[in-house]
Amino acid sequence: MNDAETTTVFFPGAGSFGTEFRPLTQALGRSSWPVRYPGRPGRDFGTPAASFDAVVRACTEQITRRITGRPLLFGHSYGAYVAHATAARLGEAGVEVAALVAVGAAGPGRLRVPERAAADPAEAAAYLDRADPGVLAGAPSDEWRAVVAETTAQDLRLLRQFTPAAVPALHCPVLAARGTEDPLTTDDTIATWQHTTTGPFTRRTFPGGHSDLLSSPDCASWLRQVRDTVDA
Repeated sequence: MNDAETTTVFFPGAGSFGTEFRPLTQALGRSSWPVRYPGRPGRDFGTPAASFDAVVRACTEQITRRITGRPLLFGHSYGAYVAHATAARLGEAGVEVAALVAVGAAGPGRLRVPERAAADPAEAAAYLDRADPGVLAGAPSDEWRAVVAETTAQDLRLLRQFTPAAVPALHCPVLAARGTEDPLTTDDTIATWQHTTTGPFTRRTFPGGHSDLLSSPDCASWLRQVRDTVDA
């Protein structure tokens, strides 16, 4: 057992504010929390980041400020790429990452960001409706739907700046997962996450669409097993 308990850090998808991770944080029953991207509502988070690198830098700073042990990074969709770049940044800072879990995201080398969705909130809303219909349908108001659409477009614009080839290889375990009905990934595209690390790689599929696995008891059980394995 490691001296310090492994903390699971969640990285939300484009347009998301982290509430989708509540079933997983509750199921883990131990230290876990979502990062907060610059510009998301909340005290001291100010204006949105001007670059993808600024998002990664903010996430790295949050983790190094709050964690003394080895973090386990769990990224969903857009968040998987932020988590990947953050894992490399942490490694450069001398912080050992316990594992990277990438969910609902093609391997970085297979990343394709839709230009129209990144350019316009209306197109971003249409993109969300195709990729993850429950996101906007479940919004409490038209105002909140507009916020999510604008935030999604902004996140996708930043993601277009991401250069996977510039990210050094990781040395920690990498695990990739997807929903069987996820329109944004295939078994083949998540398999390419194996090229991001010199360490072990595994992949897993769960029933449902792009975000369904985040509320799946099977996914929660799997994540507990991952955490317990890296804690051993």
